[in-house]
Parts: sequence; C-alpha cells; structure tokens
Amino acid sequence: MMTKMVKRFKDLSDEYMGTAGGKGSMLARMYQSGYPVPDGFVVLPSAFQGEELKNKARKEICRFLNSIRKKNRGAKFAVRSSALSEDSASASFAGEFETVLNVKSDDKVLEAIYTVFQSRESERVKAYSTVQGIEQEQQIAVVIQLMVPSDISGVLFTADPISGSFENMSGNYVHGLGEKLVSGEVDAFEFKLSRPKGGYDGPDEFKKYASQLYKYAARLEKELGSPQDIEWAVAEGKLYILQSRPITTLSAGNIDTYRINESLVEDALWVNTNVGEAIPDVVTPLTWSIVRALDEESTFVPGYYLWSGNICGRIYSNISRRISAITALYGMDVKKAMELAGELFGQIPDDLNMPLYPFSRFKLIKQMLPRIWNLIKNVIKASIKMKQYLNDTPVRCREMAEIIKGINSKDELLAFWENELRPYNIKAWWMHTAGSSKGIVAMNLNNKLTEMVGTEDANALLSNLREGSELASLGPVVGIAKVLKGEMSREEYLLKYGHRGPHEFELSIPDPAEDEDWLAEQIEEYKKSDTDIDDLLNKQHQEFEAARKRFQEHYQKKERWLEKKLKKAAKGAQAREAARSELVRVIRVNRSLALKAGELTGLGDDIFFLYIDEIERLLAGKEAGTRYIPVRKENYQRYKELPPFPSIIRGRFNPEEWMNDSDRRMDYYDPTISTSTVRSDSETLKGCAGAAGKIEGKVRILTNPEDGVKLQPGEILVATTTNVGWTPLFSKAAAVITDIGAPLSHAAIVARELGIPAVVGCSNATARLKTGDKVMVDGGQGIVHLLEYKQEK
Repeated sequence: MMTKMVKRFKDLSDEYMGTAGGKGSMLARMYQSGYPVPDGFVVLPSAFQGEELKNKARKEICRFLNSIRKKNRGAKFAVRSSALSEDSASASFAGEFETVLNVKSDDKVLEAIYTVFQSRESERVKAYSTVQGIEQEQQIAVVIQLMVPSDISGVLFTADPISGSFENMSGNYVHGLGEKLVSGEVDAFEFKLSRPKGGYDGPDEFKKYASQLYKYAARLEKELGSPQDIEWAVAEGKLYILQSRPITTLSAGNIDTYRINESLVEDALWVNTNVGEAIPDVVTPLTWSIVRALDEESTFVPGYYLWSGNICGRIYSNISRRISAITALYGMDVKKAMELAGELFGQIPDDLNMPLYPFSRFKLIKQMLPRIWNLIKNVIKASIKMKQYLNDTPVRCREMAEIIKGINSKDELLAFWENELRPYNIKAWWMHTAGSSKGIVAMNLNNKLTEMVGTEDANALLSNLREGSELASLGPVVGIAKVLKGEMSREEYLLKYGHRGPHEFELSIPDPAEDEDWLAEQIEEYKKSDTDIDDLLNKQHQEFEAARKRFQEHYQKKERWLEKKLKKAAKGAQAREAARSELVRVIRVNRSLALKAGELTGLGDDIFFLYIDEIERLLAGKEAGTRYIPVRKENYQRYKELPPFPSIIRGRFNPEEWMNDSDRRMDYYDPTISTSTVRSDSETLKGCAGAAGKIEGKVRILTNPEDGVKLQPGEILVATTTNVGWTPLFSKAAAVITDIGAPLSHAAIVARELGIPAVVGCSNATARLKTGDKVMVDGGQGIVHLLEYKQEK
C-alpha cells in the first residue's frame, strides 16, 4: 500500500498537489491527462526527517524505481527539485536548485535526492527568493523521472515572452539533451507555429512533429489558463512533453500582495472610457474582487472583462479581445470593427494598431455559445422584471442594510451573504446589463440622425431623453432644486439619491448618505451658483423643439418615425440610467456587509484589503489572507500616488517607467510609437461631440468633485472624467471638457439635457490645459480651440 510520502505521477491526487511543488504537481496533472510525459514519481517533503530520508520512504523510492525499470530496459533517471513556488506564474527558480541527470542505480538516485534537497539552503536560492518576495525557507519536494534518450530537445513559448503577442508560438531546439540549449553550448534552431491553425515555419527535420506539438501546447494553454513555457523532446521518433510552466514575464503579478497589472499578460489594447467613468478610483482588493465576480457572470468572449481589467488598481477593458472576436466571427475588417467599438469606447486614434488575439472561428463559437445563451436568457428575464425590480430595490436595500446591522455572529453574516446579498448582487448585475443594452438605441439613433440633419441638430433632438420623466443621472441636481423649493425633504433626498456619488463603486469610501454635512454643502454651493435648473431644462427643451421643427420641414413624411424613435430612445436611456443607479444602491449594501465583517472579525477597515472569497473563509473560521493586508495596503497606497494613466494603453504598461518619461503622453500609451513623433503642438483638442453649442471662457481643472467649490459660475469645467457625483457642478459650468468619455457617457448625457456645450474623450485635456487658459468649446463638432494658451505650460 502506497504511503503519502512518495507518490507516482499517476496516483498524485488533489490533496497532495499542494505539497508536491510546482514541477511535481504539473507533471502529475499532465501525466494523468494523457500527455506524453515520461513516467516518474514525487518524493514529498514529509518523506524527510530533518535532512534524512525516512526508511519507509527509501524503500518506497526503490520500489518505484524497479517498477519503472521493468518497462524501460537500461533506464536512467533525472532527479529535480519541485519547490512550492517553483514553476509558478511569478517565479520559475530556473537553475537555482540542483539537478542531477543520467542517474542509474538506487544508491546514486538516493544520493541525488539528498543533493537536490539540500540545495534549498544554497545562497543563490536564498537570493532569488528575496528578490521575488518569497519566504526563504523553501519546503521542496523532489521529482524522479525517467530520462528519455533525446534526439532533439527544445522549448516552446505559446506567446512572445517580450511583447506578449499571441500571433505565433515560438520555439527553438538542439540535437541531444536539453542542457545544451539551457547552457548555450550550441546554437539552437528556431521555428514558429502560427495561430490559429499551427502553420509551421522552421527546419524541415522537425516539421513532422510540429502539428502534434502545436495541439499539445494549445491544449495546455487553454487548460492552464495562461501562456506557457513548454519543455519537450523527441526520442526514437516520439514526442514527449517534459514540463510546462507559466511564462513568468507574462504574469499579471501577485494576487496575494495585490501587485496586479493585467496589461503585462499580453499585447492588447486597453481602454477605460466607459468603466473609468463609473469607477475612476484606484480600487481596493475587496471592490475589485466583487466587480470581477459580477463581470464573470456576463462575460462571453474568452479573456474579455468589460468592468474589471486591473492595471495597478485602475479598471480597464481589454477591447483587443472583443475586436478579435468580432473579426474572427464575422470576417469583418479590423478598421470597421474598431469604428463600431468606438461608439461604445470613444475615439481610438488612427495611428494605433490593434493587436489581435488569433481566435479560431470554430473554437470561438464553441466556447462562446453556452455563454451567449446564458447572456440572452438572463437579459430577457431581467428585461421582463425590470419595472418590478426598479420599484422594489430601494426598499429591499434598506431592509438588507438594517438586517446586517442586527447581525451578531460571523456564521449569521456568512449565511446572509451566501443566501441573500450575493444572489441580489447577481440579480442587480443582470438588470444593469439589460438596461445597458437598451441604451444602445439612443446611440444608433444618434448615428442615423447625424447623417440626416448634422451633428448639432442630432444632438439637440437627443437632449430630451428624460421626456417628462426623470433621468437618473440628473436626479442629484434636480433633487437639490426640489429641496430648495420645498417639494422634497432632505431625508427624502438622501433616501433617493444618497447612494450616488463620485466614488460610488469603491466600497472603502463612504457615500453622501453617510456624511451629515454633504447635502447642506451641496445646497449652499447651488445657491451661490445663482442658477436655476428648471430654466436650464426649459431652455434646452426649446432647443429640442426648434430642432424637431427643422427636422419636420426637411422630412415631412418621417415625423411619426422620429417621434416613435425618440420615445424608444428615451425609454431605453431612462432604463439604462435607472438600472445603473439601482446597481449602485445594491453595491453600497456590500459596504455595510464589509463594515460588519470588519467589526465581527476585529479587522475594522482593514477588511477592504481582503478579497470577497477570503472574507467568506474568514467568516467560516478558515485561514484567509490576513497576513497579506499590510503589503496590500502599501501597494494600494503606491497606486494612489501614481498620476492618472492614459485612457488608452497598448501593450505591456509599466507605470513607473511611463511616469518617469519626460515625453510621456496622457492621451494614449503605445511603446511601438516614438513619443518624439507624436507630441502635439496643435492649438485644438479633438474629442467626441458630447453636447452641442459654442462658448468661450476660462477653464478650471478639477481632479475630483470635492474641489467643486473652486469652480466659479461661467467657468469651463475640465476633468479627467465625470460621473453622477459631479452632476451638481454642471449647473454652474459654462461647458464641460473631459479626457475620458463617449457619446453615451455621463458628461455627454447630462450636458445635453442641461444645454451645456460638452466635448468628451479629448484624452489629454487635463494635461494640455491649465486653470485660467481661455478656450472656445465647440460641442457640436467635438473640438476645443485654445485661444489664450502658452505652449511652455
């Protein structure tokens, strides 16, 4: 009967994988999955008593060696290390531990095991561990594996380890053992396997093995969920897989320490136009984990996350994956696909190349179909129940918050999360997804109307989306006017709008309803602005009526068509805004749960530096990641101290290097384009037409809405992005300019409704302009003219 001290590859079960180390567990998984892995076994750390092997383990090792020899005459063995952190996504330990090859007798194998085991104490291992931030006391297992008499030995990278491109798999090989390749003793032969079909480009002698290697590599990459560095060999006409490990240079980082940068995983185009408006803050681990969990509910393109791509705590969308899927499925031209994406994600500069992921159409359809069906089913279900959900959610959220306040045990709080709040999170997410899909109607109508009547009239015709009802994004400022007129009490205002704010998705930050002074300050600022929101809305309604009259004069037979389309667009916009508002309301209940968890566990506000699954384990009395809280807080603070990143990032982005580059651009980052050739000396800024109108004035740069007291009536508000938390400032701004934005962004919608010119998605307005610069904003054309501007600024 086998012991738990030594395990054959075929018998290493999940319960022992954790102690078998990176190499041992990977070899066992591949062996059990049918890959052509040479036979072998793993000596687990429990086989050692101090520095010596236990007698029972020694006997077991000899028995396994003889078992392998019976099937392989003249067998020789390789003895290698398998530390817990070895061959992981963040550290390879390549060459740091000892390796002993071509060992034949039992005594020599046992001697080699000691050599490998004792190498964990070497200076080079300790030094490498320190650099990688890994505990120096290495608990290692030892792998004993049959050596194959290699005729050819090589490595294969399933993605480019430098650029992160997935266009080709690249490899090289030598004749004989792989040690010649590692040591550089001989020149290697190079080859490529092109995606998505594995076309071979390389020496003829390896061509007959190329297709098989490509299939194994593609399968490993898919099963393991990351690009792989694969060791392989050919012996006596058969291809063997000797090891597979993540390409450490293409790692998103270390989730334990919250040192995450998903741009490092692959060559892709990242955009934060939509999500950066909703979540402008550097997010805490808890916030990110909850948003990622929700994002996974509706993701259907492999590797694509709309709301939760994490680049050093800032949220981006990997639109390369989305564009790649569109081009693979429909055979669409990349430029056309990028134009479609621009409708949602804002303008993408013409000189940016779109890195594509080489999806196979057939495999993509196979992967996507179940997810698309799930998406369609849930969106239809949510659409049917939308009205009831919008009515019920405010009351339900207040009830859940009160229940949480009364919970006095960790078990009870965990049960509430699992049975009540988490399901309601998912429900709210699907309602938000359904609402967002309805908002597309207004975007499509805008494109059609622009063709028919031009940008400015199209803009004016879409400035009445509230259509006698309330648009949620306007609610906070309209509500303040109602409070002043006595039409709404302050308590009613906070119940209705107190969950909305500039940091509404970041759970560690209180919302306005938690701040006793917030509403009073907003009311005071509104009074000082000497503006009347009703006058602004009425004036814009007159502009709408005038544009509608001009449309009727030109298209007499399309009057009913226009009315029908405008009603549909208004209904869709209202649903989109309302569903977004109620999603925020539900998200804020998660803050109540986190605060209660912090209270019950004694962690206090440190609870925001755990992931949601860790909080679940903590409440269940299990080991969680509490020991990582200090380093996560350090990394979070470091991220907060970095300046805002470009709204568009192409490729692998290092924020420290970018920040120290005196020629850096704020609009986009692309390492393939020389910054010296793209610096702009133009006296105009180009963005998206947000809201029609022309006006001249002096700009006021604001980094957050809390500084809104600095904005003087009649100044032009310039910000990286705006969300509903900025809405009260719009009533005293002469115009709005943003770095981030698209036609359906918050700034564009609110500015249109209030009749304020707006240019959104300028990319680098906050970098090019300074407070006091005089500009002319042409919202209809999406252009800002710099009138009094000094280039040296």
